[in-house]
Amino acid sequence: MASQNIPQWKLDFVKAAIDGGILKFGSFELKSKRISPYFFNAGEFHRGPLINAVRDAFAHTIREAHAEGVFDFDVVFGPAYKGIPLAVMTVSKLAELNPVKYDYLSYSYDRKEAKDHGEGGSIVGASLKGKRVLVVDDVVTAGTAKREAVDKIRREGGEVVGIVVALDRKEKLPAADGDDSKPMPSAIGELRKEYGVPIIAILTVDDIIAGVKRLATEDDVKKIQEYQAKYRASD
Repeated sequence: MASQNIPQWKLDFVKAAIDGGILKFGSFELKSKRISPYFFNAGEFHRGPLINAVRDAFAHTIREAHAEGVFDFDVVFGPAYKGIPLAVMTVSKLAELNPVKYDYLSYSYDRKEAKDHGEGGSIVGASLKGKRVLVVDDVVTAGTAKREAVDKIRREGGEVVGIVVALDRKEKLPAADGDDSKPMPSAIGELRKEYGVPIIAILTVDDIIAGVKRLATEDDVKKIQEYQAKYRASD
């Protein structure tokens, strides 16, 4: 059950997401063809107050996990394209929160196509060779983009030590035969098992439910709860 006393910075993140149209309520067809009563689009974090909210949320989440020994890292990596500004903002905010601890941090991101002139290569920013790399991105849908990111980092000689995303829907993957009544793991659960690294979300669907009870209509909350009851992952 979701806590009703989520941290203020997390509630601020939910509020900013709703106010900025990042978290929307209604009827949305997902890639899975399911009709979801809510939709989260981190690409809409493009105005000053929204940028501040998302960078604070990523930085607080990462700092807490780091303090608890969940991972140690040298580079924050943002997969192209949505992950790029997230990596930059996160490194900037962490250094602001604790310069002594985080001034050493760098960021990197990948090019969709390797550059064949100038400095060349497929990575922009800090070298990944021999580095402990933390991946930041918006969401995990099927996990394909995260697998590509992990593979690129490893090819560059880096070690992926964790992944942090904005939202975990805690939603099960579609069954191969289309039977949604079957217990199934989430995409995040499958990635955790496949790569053996911690994957942390700023928000889960339970946080959204707890937050929107104060910020949205009872009908919106009820629809999200019903959807989650039907599609909650087994992991």
